[in-house]
Amino acid sequence: MKYLVTGAAGFIGNFVAEQLCDKGHTVIGLDNLNDYYDPNLKLARLKRLEHLDNFTFVKMDLADREGIAKLFSEEKFQRVIHLAAQAGVRYSIENPMAYIDSNLVGMATILEGCRHNKVEHLVYASSSSVYGMNEKMPFSTDDAVDHPVSLYAATKKSNELMAHSYSHLYDLPTTGLRFFTVYGPWGRPDMAPYLFTDAILNDREIKVFNHGKMKRDFTYIDDIVEGIIRIQDVVPKRNIDDLNTSPSSSKAPYKVFNIGNNEPIPLMQFIGAIEKAAGKQATKNFMPMQPGDVPATFADIDSLQKEVGFKPDTSIEYGMQQFVDWFNLYNLGENK
Repeated sequence: MKYLVTGAAGFIGNFVAEQLCDKGHTVIGLDNLNDYYDPNLKLARLKRLEHLDNFTFVKMDLADREGIAKLFSEEKFQRVIHLAAQAGVRYSIENPMAYIDSNLVGMATILEGCRHNKVEHLVYASSSSVYGMNEKMPFSTDDAVDHPVSLYAATKKSNELMAHSYSHLYDLPTTGLRFFTVYGPWGRPDMAPYLFTDAILNDREIKVFNHGKMKRDFTYIDDIVEGIIRIQDVVPKRNIDDLNTSPSSSKAPYKVFNIGNNEPIPLMQFIGAIEKAAGKQATKNFMPMQPGDVPATFADIDSLQKEVGFKPDTSIEYGMQQFVDWFNLYNLGENK
């Protein structure tokens, strides 16, 4: 089968492309290699795939309407896994237009490519950020998500709405995946696992927001990839009997799922897991909550488990040991 994986030089996309290639599929990986964070990390991720005969990399921006349309027309993808996006809650406060171009215009070009070339299934990345001001725990895809607290979250909710309209109008099967704080080897340097590990190992203080009174549903990269690989084989079908009682399903061929560890970890336990893996204690600077942030995330994954028979279960202690081991190797230059 022939796949397009966008964000192939990104954290999740890189592992998904690798898994699909290992299963014998043909993969075209797309990325614009922007400088939101160090492009050398993105290039190093791509080097992991360069030996694969069934992987081809294309450097292109999602907002390139003509380029994306031509790529779809020439390659005739059977399935698309759309993971490219401008990420980061806090950066969306500083540079909102980057999110409009990448997350909204970019989603539109992917939807148009799928529509005009009869792609059989589009799986795309949403985010736990869409739950915004929701306070009922765990976060369920049956709940409304109409009060985002960042532009990043608003673009991800918009992606779900855009996908639904294409599913309804053009019979394009779409599945959105709300990721919950993904971490692991090769992870993004703007996220807490990387930032905290870097600071602890280099004797710098870490910023502990909301005075440490936060919880996150940390989800290990292997669990996320397993969920994506399984769900892309579950192609939504039009269902005229759907009563539209849940925002996560529809009469259209459309679904939305959470992918999380289903176990929120207190921030101080998370820091403790890094300290143990690093063999060093952190110097902590306790600070108030940041704008656009939320105190807790907790994924209800019952619908995902029912659909694909899979539940993420990697412990934070194991996951952070794997991350710290990779971090040390990468920064010694052995992975570059």
